[in-house]
Amino acid sequence: MGKHTVTSFDDELGHIDRLIRDMGDLAASMVTASIQALVSSDAALGQRVISDDAVMDARQRELDDRAITLIAKRQPMAQDLRAVVGAIRMAGDLERIGDLAKNIAKRVSAVGQSSTPRNLAHSIETMSAMVLDQLNAVVDKYVARESDAMQDLRAADEKIDVKYTAVFRELLTYMMEDPRNITACTHLLFCAKNLERIGDHVTNIAENAYYVMTGQQLPPNRPKLDETSLASPAA
Repeated sequence: MGKHTVTSFDDELGHIDRLIRDMGDLAASMVTASIQALVSSDAALGQRVISDDAVMDARQRELDDRAITLIAKRQPMAQDLRAVVGAIRMAGDLERIGDLAKNIAKRVSAVGQSSTPRNLAHSIETMSAMVLDQLNAVVDKYVARESDAMQDLRAADEKIDVKYTAVFRELLTYMMEDPRNITACTHLLFCAKNLERIGDHVTNIAENAYYVMTGQQLPPNRPKLDETSLASPAA
């Protein structure tokens, strides 16, 4: 993005970028902590994640206010307008990621009351690591304005879908083998679905970031390999 004659305009755009970075860091922290709380039955850590959601909401409101003020005051055009509108959209996805992390944290106590097989928790951790890699990368590449990376990041969501399907089937197996696992595994199914949805929001961010940087939309059809409907009993 080129420099503007009015340096305060660049400062305002830079501040919006920093808010996106801050929201991305907070989202990653919330996802990490929610999974740690889940696998270690740490109710206090889970509560911290729930509290952090209020901070995430406040940052989104600040970004929205700054973006709307900038549009009204500067009347940006072309790439500048795309950057501001794109930031609003990306902030919405990051705020939603925070909500999904909070949803995982809310299930910590329920899962902790049951005996959860360690290898089952390991599958959730592996999936969360894939999601976090995507989340951290999309924010880093956006701030660095690396548009080509966004295509690869969007395509990589396919791997998260494949992992989700594997976790889904594994959880069903545990439930069928021992009815005592049903309660914990049901909660873990929701947690795995939340992680899969976080991957979808990362994909949305990648698409918006690509448009901001290039002025072009990525092809509408993207990989989507959630096969859990095939593993579910017929309705």
